[in-house]
Amino acid sequence: MYQPKYITDINKVSGLSKKEKSALEDVSKKFAFRTNEYYLSLIDWEDQDDPIRKIVIPDPAELENWGKLDASEESGYVVAPGMEHKYEQTALLLVSDMCAGYCRYCFRKRLFMDESREVARDISKDIDYISSHPEITNVLLSGGDPMFLSTKQLENIIARVREIDHVRIIRIGTKVPAYNPYRIINDPLISGVIRKYSADEKKIYIITQFNHPRELTEPAIKAVNILQDAGAILANQTPVLNGINDNPDTMAELLRKLSFIGVAPYYIFQCRPTLGDRHFVVPVEEAYFILEKAKMRCSGLSKRFTYAMSHKSGKIAVVGIDDNMTYMKYHQAADPENIGKFMSFKRNTEALWFDDYDDPMSEKKVI
Repeated sequence: MYQPKYITDINKVSGLSKKEKSALEDVSKKFAFRTNEYYLSLIDWEDQDDPIRKIVIPDPAELENWGKLDASEESGYVVAPGMEHKYEQTALLLVSDMCAGYCRYCFRKRLFMDESREVARDISKDIDYISSHPEITNVLLSGGDPMFLSTKQLENIIARVREIDHVRIIRIGTKVPAYNPYRIINDPLISGVIRKYSADEKKIYIITQFNHPRELTEPAIKAVNILQDAGAILANQTPVLNGINDNPDTMAELLRKLSFIGVAPYYIFQCRPTLGDRHFVVPVEEAYFILEKAKMRCSGLSKRFTYAMSHKSGKIAVVGIDDNMTYMKYHQAADPENIGKFMSFKRNTEALWFDDYDDPMSEKKVI
């Protein structure tokens, strides 16, 4: 039974030269490094611009002093240990400080730098909070990666959340099907957990993160099928990433392949202004047009995503651009009164984030 070995020392990556390893030591000291043999096997080491390499191998550009560790100011929404309640219906529970691989663009890289003080080790207080807030119908398990927990640990968490009657959906955010599908293929217990707790009217949703079509390998698709057969509903989210999926052909191929295997494109995010991530960020308006051109190559089923910025104030969708203006709308908001608010801004081709735009030229509440 194949089980890929994990690697946390950049010097043990055989595809890198001694010179490259030396150049990356300072980066991997500042921002944690983790990958595995399976994911490394997807890299074309002859291509310095290989997109899979960019996802997981450190880059000296990460040392640029740009952005901040908590780019969406998640700390302002913490209500219990390891739990955020930003949106009325959804509680976000950080249950893991480990992943099958560390994405170099990760917006929560702070979890791997600070002894994971943000992660819930005991979810008792979180369960009490959720139980006392009947408006919470969705609980999102995240981290880190919940699928990197042992199956027993994951089941214990799911079972306790399932005891709360008003929680109708449990979401699991994971990149394990892309990073190490053998975690799912080799463990029949994981499908048993999904089957046990994904009920007719209380589904488990698994939110995958495939960033590039080359991640959709035969083992990855097999892992997806196992989860689907167990009763989970799968959807995918990815940021627009410079050098990885920032062209219409690549993005269209990713969206099409996801739809072919029954994984709904969910969100495509603007890359957050996180410390060390400047080289991954595509300007907002450029990303919008990349996605619109990608849609032209897709059926309706493969272009159901929302292009949004996960801003401190909410999820802000970029909904249109003309010669002079960029139009946005609050798709979701920390303040429910802002949901649906429509905003128009003067075009700014250099804007990388919502805060780079001037005050709205006009705004109205959309009913």
